[in-house]
Amino acid sequence: MAFIPSSIKSCLSNPDPHVNYSAKFTTIQDPLQKELQRATLGKAKEFGTLGAPEVLTFGENFIRAFKGKKVLDIGTYTGISALAWALALPDDGEVLTMDIDLNNYKKFGVPIISKHPETFKKIKAVEAPALETLDELIADGQSGTFDFAFIDADKENYENYYNRVVTLLKSGGVVFLDNCLWGGRVTVEEHLENDPLCAAIHKTNRIIFQDSRTYSALLNFGDGTHVAFKV
Repeated sequence: MAFIPSSIKSCLSNPDPHVNYSAKFTTIQDPLQKELQRATLGKAKEFGTLGAPEVLTFGENFIRAFKGKKVLDIGTYTGISALAWALALPDDGEVLTMDIDLNNYKKFGVPIISKHPETFKKIKAVEAPALETLDELIADGQSGTFDFAFIDADKENYENYYNRVVTLLKSGGVVFLDNCLWGGRVTVEEHLENDPLCAAIHKTNRIIFQDSRTYSALLNFGDGTHVAFKV
């Protein structure tokens, strides 16, 4: 079975005191976020894929700073990232969250997020392969209209997600890609040769670094957050 790093441990149980200290003085969570995090950690399978709270707070800060209104969220899971973006958006903002399977979102996210109707109404969930949804948005003429995007889905398609998202972002828009250090494995040649997911992440990191369409930085934040700003 492929290695799946637990992003959320970066702030909750990482043995590095510097990581924990930084996360402590970064993370701010709404009560809804805390409730959904507890529900996911307590009952959902594969809870290790839950985004690190400090990464979500960092993304919220970007959205609020440039008053973003349109957000792409690739990889819904229980809705923890979609909730973060919705909380940061103004009343007329929208998060388009997409996943091939929304069962976890319907089971855990919807009952909790819907307690706050004003936040819940900002989230539009699409159950379909994200590449199909992104291609439909491009075909619909929505290129250059989104403010922010978060990619935390199947790593084999990270390159494809990134390329489509850059097309859809407006100039000055920002995309975060989660898990871009893959538990540190991207630095080990053996893993790059034997772990297809690790190799896909490494390839995407290199593509982003060399991409003339964006300015970027790979941060040792969470499980590695690659941040790219569209030119």
